[in-house]
Amino acid sequence: MAGFPEDFLWGSSTAAYQVEGAYQQDGKGLSIWDVYSHLPGTTYQGTNGDVAADHYNRFREDVRLMSELGLKSYRFSIAWARIFPGGVGKPNPAGIQFYSQLIDELLCYDIVPFVTLYHWDLPQALQDQGGWENRELIVSAFAQYAKTCFEQFGDRVKYWITLNEVINFIMLGYRDGLHPPGVRDEGRAIEVSHIVNLAHAEAVAEYRQLVAQGKILDGKIGIAHVLLPGFPISVTPEDVRACEYYEGMDFHWFYDPVLKGEYPPLIWDYYQRKGHTPTVLPGDLDLLKNTVNDFIGINYYQSTFLAYNPPDGVGSATINTSGQKGSQPESGIPDLFKKVRNPDIEYTDWDWAVYPEGLYEGMKRIRARYGNIPLVITENGLGSKDAIAPTGEVLDQSRIDYIQKHLIWCKKAIAEGIPLFGYFAWSFIDLLSWLNGYQKQYGFVYVARDRNLARHPKQSYWWYQEVIQTHGESLYLSQEKTAES
Repeated sequence: MAGFPEDFLWGSSTAAYQVEGAYQQDGKGLSIWDVYSHLPGTTYQGTNGDVAADHYNRFREDVRLMSELGLKSYRFSIAWARIFPGGVGKPNPAGIQFYSQLIDELLCYDIVPFVTLYHWDLPQALQDQGGWENRELIVSAFAQYAKTCFEQFGDRVKYWITLNEVINFIMLGYRDGLHPPGVRDEGRAIEVSHIVNLAHAEAVAEYRQLVAQGKILDGKIGIAHVLLPGFPISVTPEDVRACEYYEGMDFHWFYDPVLKGEYPPLIWDYYQRKGHTPTVLPGDLDLLKNTVNDFIGINYYQSTFLAYNPPDGVGSATINTSGQKGSQPESGIPDLFKKVRNPDIEYTDWDWAVYPEGLYEGMKRIRARYGNIPLVITENGLGSKDAIAPTGEVLDQSRIDYIQKHLIWCKKAIAEGIPLFGYFAWSFIDLLSWLNGYQKQYGFVYVARDRNLARHPKQSYWWYQEVIQTHGESLYLSQEKTAES
């Protein structure tokens, strides 16, 4: 197989709320997560991001560790409420200074900054005015925020992501009531999905205009979507049709508008029958069609296996936030589909399907539906409860195995002509998992929460360092070692 491209971005990711802490420091305003996580019963054991990994105050130490790891790029998000404490108005100089210093520090180590504008932490001041449901307010506010970031950092940042995992912050926040603002109303969720698409498009338009005026670097801008491909659990027509509806609802509904400027007819008709189609005004679809993405970011952790769900079948279900394997009940939409367990594959302690070939299959489906648009893996990783040896070494061989298998499938995709230009493991450092607290660890770097947040590289840190140094060739050596053991 062909190797990874010479300029392949070997990276890792974090998000502002999950890693920065300093939630009220230097003029930062409150975000919806700052407020929501303090409400009783919203997160695992009441955990929150008030301190997180204190990356805000320790970013130089963290960037040094990134350099020693050998990262070629670092994906991070900007906290909107650090730039605009009230969501709009006058920018906060201290917030701008922090991200400017972070970007400069990365560049000092030849690490390419890869910036996400929105990773779920909407300023609470905007939520108080309707948030993502207030089309007139939020679209212009996000465009202003994006433009400010482009103007302040666009002389040094070449890669931009507008929004992260649109499906999750919309559906978990407005349909399932598990994320802020805690709403359970499918109609409101679908309305928000269109407003979010418009905000994305306006941000892209602002970026293109600044590039055309020569005011910022001529870089690349896109969006990061979840890739959660569906597979029918059997070949029966009922299960195949169930998978078709699932893919339309959880894949095409979110990708089609930003890549084709339209909504998938199958799902539009379904929502129309329920009276839930969004308000699409004249000019909306033209805006989407005229703000084409330069790339698509893919956040892939697992695949979904589908079966037909009868009219009296299962509906929404609680999410496994305890890490007790097997505690996740089946869920679905009656008369459409239900998500079922595949007995032939491995699952994590949080009941996430470990299915690396699903990443490869998902990338092929993107190419088949949207053409050969450049792709980047913006998140991929394993959440687990890492063991600590008597010597103090943090043991996370399962994370190594997980990432290794996914990277091998990435290489196969590249060999077949899929334009994949980077891979960002989630995450660089142990951070807050939104609903799972600090027990669910993802990082290459362990954070000792009982010892002043001291940083300790894990087994996976040294393994990924070798992968980067050998440009992926060591993947096969470690695969052989795993097979021998």
